[in-house]
Amino acid sequence: MERKMSWTVADAVDYKGFPADRSKTGGWIPAALILGIEICERLSTMGIAVNLVTYLVGTMHLPSATSANVVTDFMGTSFLLCLLGGFLADSFLGRHKTIAIFAIIQTLGTGTLAIATKLPQLRPIPCHASASLTCKPANGFQMGVLYMALYLIALGTGGLKSSVSGFGTDQFDEKDEEEKAQMAYFFNRFFFFISTGTLMAVTVLVYLQDEVGRSWAYGICSFSMFVAILIFLSGTKRYRYKKSLGSPIVHIFQVIVAAIKKRKKDVPYNVELLYEDTPEATRIHHTDQFQLLDKAAIVAEGDFEGNVVSAPNPWKLCSVTRVEEVKMMVGLLPIWATTIIFWTTYAQMITFSVEQASTMERSIGRFQIPAGSLTVFFVAAILITLAVYDRLIMPFWKKWKGKPGFTNLQRIAIGLVLSTFGMAAAALAEKKRLAVARAAGATTATLPISVFLLIPQFFLVGAVVSWYQW
Repeated sequence: MERKMSWTVADAVDYKGFPADRSKTGGWIPAALILGIEICERLSTMGIAVNLVTYLVGTMHLPSATSANVVTDFMGTSFLLCLLGGFLADSFLGRHKTIAIFAIIQTLGTGTLAIATKLPQLRPIPCHASASLTCKPANGFQMGVLYMALYLIALGTGGLKSSVSGFGTDQFDEKDEEEKAQMAYFFNRFFFFISTGTLMAVTVLVYLQDEVGRSWAYGICSFSMFVAILIFLSGTKRYRYKKSLGSPIVHIFQVIVAAIKKRKKDVPYNVELLYEDTPEATRIHHTDQFQLLDKAAIVAEGDFEGNVVSAPNPWKLCSVTRVEEVKMMVGLLPIWATTIIFWTTYAQMITFSVEQASTMERSIGRFQIPAGSLTVFFVAAILITLAVYDRLIMPFWKKWKGKPGFTNLQRIAIGLVLSTFGMAAAALAEKKRLAVARAAGATTATLPISVFLLIPQFFLVGAVVSWYQW
């Protein structure tokens, strides 16, 4: 019996719903199949986002501010829809079905975008420099088709981001020391694949958009995602599936609702009287912070449906452990709020900075650097900073302070300082660019100033991402 149990994973099942056999499910091969989806998602989302503003300004004839808003709304929606994807995965679909469904949605979105950029009817009539005053922006129908494509992609991205990394870690057993080590290695490779997909997006894909055609580039995104889906589905019998414990979002709202319902009740002096049903090994002990939430754990009449032996109504009574989990989340909100500043900075890198690059000298011999490809310095900064941190900073810090690295709060602080320097560099570069523009006159199409002046801002902001990811 002990031998049989050693070959099964306690909290995972196979595709038939039986206990997962350790020798036939999970491990590196299924995890690698999942990583293919992540590469294609990054290729599509970043390849579109970093060069979209030039299409909106140059082809759709939208004002610069409007174009920037379209891009930032697209990216912001992609991240917000992670909440929807996570809720569906945790409550109804499971991570495997969620990945498959939302990958199909993203494939449809990139395919629609390829069509939208190919058909002349879905773009305004091109205008020439001599007739710039008569340029007409895209009409409602043309923008409607473009929005439909973009938000299908945003929906697909949100669903994938919420489940890909989690489903990848599901393929490893945390209770097995060997597989636990493999899980840590998987996270490193996961971040590497994200960077690889982004690097391909801002170099190869952006070049194809500018030199071959956007419809071809977006078509490649759609086809690569379709192939990735087939590869992902080929591993269905090899995956491990973890049993869902419910949506964390629902659990948070349950605690809040229960606390509001009992807001007039007094928390007992003896906290041992608060409700707790979590096993001792996984229990979180009571703390005194945010005591208003403790009222969700006060036992009152009507909390149990039927009799005391039955499970309580989670919208009326929550365990101390669940309340403490929500307290932890509330305590993280100030830290989360600091990242808003960084993402504002990041949004500038893929909108206004790309517009800056499009007006500057971008030639290296006969080769013209695509404006969107300046983001390659952003990705390069991530990879270089990671290498410097692993090979130089960590060994030095360990030797000097006796610690393996910086704390989470220290890394966030360093990231915010670097983003401040990045925006200062951006301000100086723009001041110089405007001075050159005034001297050259309004009729100059390409300003006599090198695009490499923008490298410091891309590099500094890219380094911030590395500090936040560790």
